[in-house]
Amino acid sequence: MGSLRKTLMAVAILGAWAGVGSALFVLVTPGKEQVQAMLKEMPGQDSRSREEAVRTKQLVLATLQEAAATQENVTWRKNWLSSGSGGKSL
Repeated sequence: MGSLRKTLMAVAILGAWAGVGSALFVLVTPGKEQVQAMLKEMPGQDSRSREEAVRTKQLVLATLQEAAATQENVTWRKNWLSSGSGGKSL
């Protein structure tokens, strides 16, 4: 009888907290208009900033490709691959 009472009490407490959580969620969740306003304020939503981000990524990629194609790097990679030493120089 005691374990049944404890179980019912635990279920009642969990149910009460679930109700409180649901009520808070409904109260705190923003409306559709507010969500749209927040999305417009986000930096990634502006077309100019998106274009700048794309351009920056292109420049970084071009710089990395240029650095990988330098004669020194090409020679080092060929030596590393042919020696099989795992990149350790002696």
